[in-house]
Amino acid sequence: MLVEGPVEVVQEDGTIARSDRPVVALCTCRRSLIFPWCDTSHRGRKRPKAPPPASERRTD
Repeated sequence: MLVEGPVEVVQEDGTIARSDRPVVALCTCRRSLIFPWCDTSHRGRKRPKAPPPASERRTD
């Protein structure tokens, strides 16, 4: 999620993360190593492939 800065994020433990950048990327998937900021860690993981709908499944 892109947010116009400056930004202050209050984390669950009460600490405040600050950024003075004009635009910051916030992590919404919680995979980032620098949470709450996005480090694009989500790109390295693929979502599991969903099974086909029941109407398309083979019934041999």
